[in-house]
Amino acid sequence: MSIADNLRAALAEGCPAVLVTVREALGSTPREAGAAMLVTADALAGTVGGGALELEAVLEARRMLDAGAPTTTLDVPLGPAIGQCCGGRVVLDLQRADLALLARMERDGRAARAAAPAVVVFGAGHTGQALARALQPLPFRLLVVDGREDRLGELPADVARRLTPLPEETVAEAQPGSAFVVMTHDHGLDFLLAAAALRRRDAAYVGMIGSRSKRVAFGRYLRDVDPALDPGRLVLPIGGSAVRDKRPEVIAALVAAELVVTFARRVEENRCTGFAQAQNECNKDTTEPSWTPAHAATP
Repeated sequence: MSIADNLRAALAEGCPAVLVTVREALGSTPREAGAAMLVTADALAGTVGGGALELEAVLEARRMLDAGAPTTTLDVPLGPAIGQCCGGRVVLDLQRADLALLARMERDGRAARAAAPAVVVFGAGHTGQALARALQPLPFRLLVVDGREDRLGELPADVARRLTPLPEETVAEAQPGSAFVVMTHDHGLDFLLAAAALRRRDAAYVGMIGSRSKRVAFGRYLRDVDPALDPGRLVLPIGGSAVRDKRPEVIAALVAAELVVTFARRVEENRCTGFAQAQNECNKDTTEPSWTPAHAATP
């Protein structure tokens, strides 16, 4: 459930709540501006960074609930005084939640979802199911496409799906900057869809499940059907080569991470939306690993 979902439930039950929002994140901090957490007398939803910072926010929110206070602000240096070593500074706004706040959150949530990067997954087989579940909580607009109604019916209820005998039409209709992940039950269909996605010069990512030998076969296919297309734009194998594991859930986790990296890089390059700016070092190593597209299922 989202923070707005939790607030809606709390208000329906008459349960007082406080919304904690990061107004400013200066220097090295665990969360970015806009991160939020909902606090009630006995529950939390979301996070503003964990640790002593979050504990202080929770304690202050519950003091507000006890006192009936409407708003307050915390300005917290992340240093030895609170037992954190990030070194930055966080300003938190705390606001007693009501229906007007819920309406604003729902409006902002709709706008954020509309602006989120689109990921189209072709194929609702075992790996497609696992990938849908891995992508579901991430800041993507996910669509799963398949011609098999029973497989689409196995997806989580809130995952968008499209039943169609002509999945290539979905490639043409996708919004600019979409990511296309091809993993159907048919190699011929995979090739058709991957070629269609490569024709989209605006695609953020085009990946197809398979091995190195499948990539060679796809190269021959392109030479026959559309030699002008660049097979070098295709990520195949998908998910990286560091982990050689063919379990659907593992492949799904690796592909989800690959998509996060792809879109985060586009944020930096194009100032797109959907992901926080990389403004600190609090949640990352001091060295940036190299990134080479490949696939976990590669033998």
